Amino acid sequence: MSHRFAAVDLGASSGRVVVGTFADGTLELDVVHRFANEPVSAGGTLHWDILSLYRGVLDGLRKAGPVDGIGIDSWAVDYGLLDASGALLGNPVHYRDARTDGIAERVSDLYAISGLQRLPFNTVYQLLAARDTPQYAAARTMLMIPDLLAYWLTGEIGAEYTNASTTGLLDVRTKDWSWPLIADLGLRADLFPPIRRPGDVIGHWQGTPVVAVGSHDTASAVVAVPAAGRDFAYVSSGTWSLVGLELAHPVLNDASREADFTNEGGVDGTIRYLRNVMGLWPLQECMREWGAADITVLLADAGRAAPLEYVVDLDDPLFLPPGDMAGRLRNAAGLPRDATPGVVTRCILDSLALAHRRAVRRAGELAYVTPEVVHLVGGGARNALLCRLTADATGLPVLAGPVEATALGNLLVQARAAGIVPDSLDALRALVRQTQQIVRYEPCGDDAPWRAAAARVGR
Repeated sequence: MSHRFAAVDLGASSGRVVVGTFADGTLELDVVHRFANEPVSAGGTLHWDILSLYRGVLDGLRKAGPVDGIGIDSWAVDYGLLDASGALLGNPVHYRDARTDGIAERVSDLYAISGLQRLPFNTVYQLLAARDTPQYAAARTMLMIPDLLAYWLTGEIGAEYTNASTTGLLDVRTKDWSWPLIADLGLRADLFPPIRRPGDVIGHWQGTPVVAVGSHDTASAVVAVPAAGRDFAYVSSGTWSLVGLELAHPVLNDASREADFTNEGGVDGTIRYLRNVMGLWPLQECMREWGAADITVLLADAGRAAPLEYVVDLDDPLFLPPGDMAGRLRNAAGLPRDATPGVVTRCILDSLALAHRRAVRRAGELAYVTPEVVHLVGGGARNALLCRLTADATGLPVLAGPVEATALGNLLVQARAAGIVPDSLDALRALVRQTQQIVRYEPCGDDAPWRAAAARVGR
């Protein structure tokens, strides 16, 4: 007997609905609908077009046909505010909007409570930026993006744990809202709905259960990391690279805070101990600027370019905003004015592999874990050059895949809630190994060029 589930997977530039079919130990995926996620600037503020996203979700669910469950995941930190009638008070603001500039520096360190890396776009700083607005005054509920879409499908209000853990307002030890912190910051406690856990049934859409999954996309992606043991590092590679370890307990010491590592909630109470790295965003932005750039041609040209000739520190906030990315890269790396797109692409990928190396090694040092392998999942797993460079930079084998890790993790949690797959994370990951394509990249063994490149960017 087969069972079908629909995963709604929303990324920063696109969304899709993926149907997973479980039958006799097999798992097959079918992307039934794709739609754009195009932010809109209005009145000087950058917004998500949430109604367009919801329309894409509904179109995808209709194309999916009869399914046994629906789960929604998305990026972190952004939210919508509802008024007393349940109506949305304006389009959610994009995390790349400048409204939070300088706010984090005016707030005392929250690391001992939330365990989060201090990033200027964290939800806590967005709420502080919004506190004096009419929308905040009229608001009665705050919902993270997946919770907002689930509310529109089901009419049920709640906050899924893994995404709530990215707000900066959840206590990483108790795994619930930190009410003393919320009060100390002058935020309103009534805005924050009850926490729900991955696997909880939220409600129903047209008779189909809507299930809480790891609604932060990285939490779902880590569920689908095909690890056979515990001593692994992971890179969830897309617009961002989320690089880290899966732990049983948070790491909250000063060294961890100073290294900008974050402790986010994972499925089954795990801790995603990781660092945000700029990821493929600079390449995506350059390709947008270049117009009809062909990624296959770019990667071929980058593969022929001189290795590690030009590198930058991709953790520099300089590369966070959109616009003139190639120009900023040229200035920071010392690229010649006539540098080809292939050379710029090689600079980005070398720099990204260098950032992966730094994050993997530092995570291991801080958590007293020695990773034996790096699992690189998500869209970056298609990029053979990035995978090979990451293996060379870290000095560890890289197992690339699955590409659809986020959708897979979403589907696996739904299937487990329905009782059709085994209960443990180890068993879920074994199913991924058995059913998905994984490619292995061995490191070259020469660390000297990477040490020299790290020294050049001051890391």
